[in-house]
Amino acid sequence: MPEVAAVGAIAVVDGALLLIRRGQAPSRGRWSLPGGRVETGETVEEAVVREVMEETGLVVEVHALVGEVTRPGPGGITYRIQDFRVRPISGIASAGDDATEVAWVPLDDVPRCQLSAGLLSTLRSWKVI
Repeated sequence: MPEVAAVGAIAVVDGALLLIRRGQAPSRGRWSLPGGRVETGETVEEAVVREVMEETGLVVEVHALVGEVTRPGPGGITYRIQDFRVRPISGIASAGDDATEVAWVPLDDVPRCQLSAGLLSTLRSWKVI
């Protein structure tokens, strides 16, 4: 089964988590962390910055790796996703690329969102929420 390197961004500002509503598979229509595939020749940090910009319009600084998960994708591929803490440094949040919505969700409200599979338990295990 082919494995695809991917990244995600965990941004928490004023007690709210940055989430995007996915416009594409996997998890189309569900809320998730901004992120996506690492392109050839890109570092994971560069991929995080690019993906957050494409999906949310925000420029971020990449901080520590929080954790790594694997998730099944279409066609039998497996995504190996490295999630990093990020801090927004400029921009105004607006949906772009394959995100249909962007929201700053209060941490207490995240469990009530229709999240991508496994995200809630992962965020809890990493003590994000």
